[in-house]
This record gives sequence, C-alpha cells and structure tokens, in this order.
Amino acid sequence: MNKLVKLIQERCPNGVEVVELNVIANYAKNRIDASCVDENNYVGVENLLQNKRGKVKASSVPTIGTVIEFHRGDVLIGNIRPYLKKIWLADCDGGTNGDVLAIQIKDRRMMPEFLYYVLSSDQFFLYDMQNSKGAKMPRGNKEAVMKYKIPVPPLEVQREIVHVLDSFTLLTAELTAELTARKKQYSFYRDQLLKFETGVRIVPIKEVIKHSCSGATPAKGNSDYYDGGTIPWIRTQDVCFNEITNVNSFITEKAVKETAVKWIPENCVIVAISGATAGRCAINKIKATTNQHCLNMEIDKEKALYKYVYYCLCSKQDELISKKQGARGDLNASLIMSTEIPVPNLDIQKRIVKVLDNFDAICTNLNIGLPAEIKARQKQYEYYRDLLLTFAESGSMLVTDRQTDRQTDRQTDRQTDRQTDRQTDRQTDRQTDRQTDRQTDRQTDRTERN
Repeated sequence: MNKLVKLIQERCPNGVEVVELNVIANYAKNRIDASCVDENNYVGVENLLQNKRGKVKASSVPTIGTVIEFHRGDVLIGNIRPYLKKIWLADCDGGTNGDVLAIQIKDRRMMPEFLYYVLSSDQFFLYDMQNSKGAKMPRGNKEAVMKYKIPVPPLEVQREIVHVLDSFTLLTAELTAELTARKKQYSFYRDQLLKFETGVRIVPIKEVIKHSCSGATPAKGNSDYYDGGTIPWIRTQDVCFNEITNVNSFITEKAVKETAVKWIPENCVIVAISGATAGRCAINKIKATTNQHCLNMEIDKEKALYKYVYYCLCSKQDELISKKQGARGDLNASLIMSTEIPVPNLDIQKRIVKVLDNFDAICTNLNIGLPAEIKARQKQYEYYRDLLLTFAESGSMLVTDRQTDRQTDRQTDRQTDRQTDRQTDRQTDRQTDRQTDRQTDRQTDRTERN
C-alpha cells in the first residue's frame, strides 16, 4: 500500500483521466465456426457463476452455425439478470453468444486485469441493474454499459493495484480450497460414523416418522393469499443442507384456510422432491408452511432424534439421487421414506449428532473458523477493491490513512494471519475426533454385546 501511495504521488498527483468504457474498449464482433469451441472454451450465461465466481465447463455447446469469438484477456459479463453478477476474465480464446458481453480492450493504456476489477465492482453492477430493461427477465443495456465511467491511471499504478487485489484474491482462494478439503473430510467421517456392521437395526425411515406431509402453492393470481402475509412459506430453494431460520416468502392466514397448505412444527426433516433440487435436505427451526415440492417429516422423538435422521439423509445423497424418476428427475414420499437407515439407541444417536454438529459448525458456521475467515477476507477484499478503484476526476485517489495501511499489510501476511489458527484448529479437531470416536466405538461395542 505504501508503494502504491508513492506511485500515485509520483505518476498522477493531480488525479487521473476518467473516460467512458467505449473509449478504451468495444464489444467483440468477429464470429467463428461452432466447431472451434468445446465445453472448456465455450461460455454461455448458464456456465458463468453468480457473484463474480468465474465459470465452469459448459453443459451445452453449439454444434452448428457460428459463435462470437473472444480472446484471452477479454472481460465476459452475463447480460441476463445483471443482479446475478456474472463476470469472468478470459484465460483462453473461445466463443460465446449474444447473452454474454465480450468486452475487448482497444487502448494500450488499460490492463485487462485492471479493467476486470473495475467491472467486477458492486458500483458497476448497480449501474448495470439500474439501466437494465425488462421486468421478469431483465437484460443489461449494452449502450449504457459502454457509457460506464472508467478511471485510467498510469500503467505502473494499475499494476500495483492489480498486485494488491490479486493478493487478496489468492488468499481467499487458498482458504476456500482448504475449506473444501475440510468438507470432504467431514463427509467421510459422517459416513463412517453412520455405518454399523452388527447390533443395530436397519429400518426404513418411515418407521421413525410420526407424521409426514407435503405442502401447496396458493394460487399466484390471488393477492389475498400473499399481500401482507406473515406466515413463513418454505420453498425448495430454501432447502440446502441447512437449518432454516428465516425465509423470503410469506403467505396469509386466508391461504392456509382455503388451500392445501399445511402448518408444520419446528424441527421437521424437509426433503426437496422436485427437479434439480430433489434430494436436498434441511431442518426448519421455525414453525412454517411449505410448497408441494417439499416432503416434511416430523420425527418420532421416542424412536430417533430429528438431527440424527437429517444426517442419515445427508449421507444418503447418492442413493436418493439414483432414485429420481421422470424427465425432470423427481422423488416422491414413498421413495424417500423407504430409504433405510441404521437406528441405534438414543444415547448413541446423541453422541453421533454431537460429533457431526461440531464438524458441521467448523465447515459452515460464518462466526467461527475458516468460514468466518473467508467471509471476513471477502468483505476486506471488496472494501479495498472499491477503495483502490475510486479516483477523483480532478483530484487525488481516495487512499487510506497510515493506520489502515499498516492493518492491510498485517492482514495480507499469510503467516501471521492464518498459520497459528490453522494449526490450533487442526490439533483441536484431531483431539476431538479421537476422543469422540473412542467414546462412540465403546458405546457401539457395548450395544453389540448386549
């Protein structure tokens, strides 16, 4: 940061030029034959990831006709529903379609990486959304995008800003990779804890269910069912291997009285049964209603713990997915409730739940461990990205003070930031795993002897 401040003082003490995007870049226009692209270098809006997370391999690639050609260093932006914030800095040559804006730099004063950071800012996406057209499926306004104001600092300043932001990006990527590895470890231990060779009953889930039901969708055209509603209405997008504590959709008491919507108590195990979400599980921590695409199971607490049954279903994901039927890939109540799970005594279930709760918290709780650090780093990155890219047209860059500079230097030092916490977490995790595994093994052995 100190180096950056010095560069700004030397290279642009009186501010920088700010121009419309069309001055330094244009949309790609050349087209190439569809045979030139494959799943790795074809980019459609569907394989751009939300929230600025790049892209994945294309699931559908055109085989006839032509596609728009892009090159390494171009910035690709999803132009459908700009609020999804889909953007990618191309690391290869390839092809795209009209739903993706392929922005090519034509001015040598602009670095591709710097332009990418400018266009991945929240300010740009807010501008894009404000100028979009259409209500149900809004599209970005291509002319308006080209009028977005871009700062053009000297290349030396651009390089240093990119270096600082790349450091944040790399650190977040490393933390995310570590969290992904930890989640795999968690899944392995979960599956191992839920395996019993002998001495434990294996029963269909329906044998531990006190009551089950699905919900309904009140008629969308009846505003009396939705306007001013205060009753939580859970949909499959809320069901994602989580505890549901709040929702975005609500219905009215009239909807409950006049439709097939049903109240469900807290702590039901909910399984999505339709389409792409089928097989995903959740637990509702609030009294609520659901739509018809959710199977809601109230667990008999005399036979099983709801959290134990939830973890069993999470471990049965491959089996549930293999049971999908029809063109859309749906499940039904019979398929789910016939799934067999081991049911040890309640004491052993409690021990297993305690272990898995600890693992789950380490992997998902945004207040502790790696998830908390990733969340903090992301906020930090976004703050400094927006700050570093904010130039005054007639004056100086809005830079941080010395205290913030020192803080940034400390925070980007990986050794002082992470090593101690990571080692402590691993030691604690290993110790907890060994102790709990021994306790669970001893309890299971006693059960088998009995």
